[in-house]
Amino acid sequence: MKEVLLSARNLGVRFGGVLAVNGVSFDVKRGEVFTLIGPNGAGKTTVFNLISRIYEPSTGSLEFEGRPLTGQPPHRVAKLGIARTFQNIELFEHASVLHNLLVGRHVHRSSNVFSELFFTRRVRAAEVAAREQVERVIDLLDLQHHRDALVAGLPYGVRKVVELARALCTEPKLLLLDEPSSGLNVEETEDMAFWIQDIRHELGITVLMVEHDMALVSKVSDRVLAMNQGEVLALGTPAEVQSHPGVIEAYLGTAEGVAGLRRELA
Repeated sequence: MKEVLLSARNLGVRFGGVLAVNGVSFDVKRGEVFTLIGPNGAGKTTVFNLISRIYEPSTGSLEFEGRPLTGQPPHRVAKLGIARTFQNIELFEHASVLHNLLVGRHVHRSSNVFSELFFTRRVRAAEVAAREQVERVIDLLDLQHHRDALVAGLPYGVRKVVELARALCTEPKLLLLDEPSSGLNVEETEDMAFWIQDIRHELGITVLMVEHDMALVSKVSDRVLAMNQGEVLALGTPAEVQSHPGVIEAYLGTAEGVAGLRRELA
């Protein structure tokens, strides 16, 4: 049985009178792709924000590698081994792709201001190691032709890949992908599915994903958790979840939608 990497127990968060997440529990096992699905407003991104420590849960707890994650300051999350992409791309637009990726290596810096000032042997070695890791990620995601390009001049689909690359440069144990196919065309979405599989198999990184594209979900996910109105509806394989009555009603609502989902997940 695979080791549990991330564990959520009875998570709840309230914003004023709105209960955004209510009693959500799940485990993400090391080496799997685990996906959260559900209609808009289901609470999926709120769960991501709880894991990222952007929000503090009103109830419940989170553990990462068996240690409490709840209560950790947000700036500690990357050092613990958790990286994240966002639905709305967050990059330094007037910097090159290479420089954006090098920013992802900052979490591994251990030098002080004096060693940086005098560019000591240790600092030089760290710079070389950082560049080597960035180049490996560039090769993995086929970004060679965009290495020196400014982000501001890149197509939207390439920017999505650059953000994914920056997250990988932190060398995470757990990668949070917030709607990775959002805004991508069919070909770009197929590439994204290929890269998610490579990230899991070649790099050994566990993936927790929020996604609406059910074809992508079906292709890459080991397990799926469906949410609605802040609560868990179903948990299982993509095929098991798509046939759950509560998911059919909340996520689709019509016979035509059910048939379409089954075609995409087949």
